[in-house]
Amino acid sequence: MDSKTIEQMIRAGLPGADVDVRGDDGTHFDAVVTSPDFAGKPTLARHRMVYATLGEKMGREIHALGLRCLAPGEAGD
Repeated sequence: MDSKTIEQMIRAGLPGADVDVRGDDGTHFDAVVTSPDFAGKPTLARHRMVYATLGEKMGREIHALGLRCLAPGEAGD
């Protein structure tokens, strides 16, 4: 698994999201995802939305994924 593939999967599942995924070892990644779909949702719900885009890859090809999920206009955007 590579960071570009993960970015594509997240973008496909959250159309309109801005996605930046980093990770060099092929199993551990960090991602910043900014999506209007996150507006008004708590952190846990946002993470679940991202995990849903990755399906069975989470816990298999993707061993760990650190997430920062933002709605447009939130700090860090």
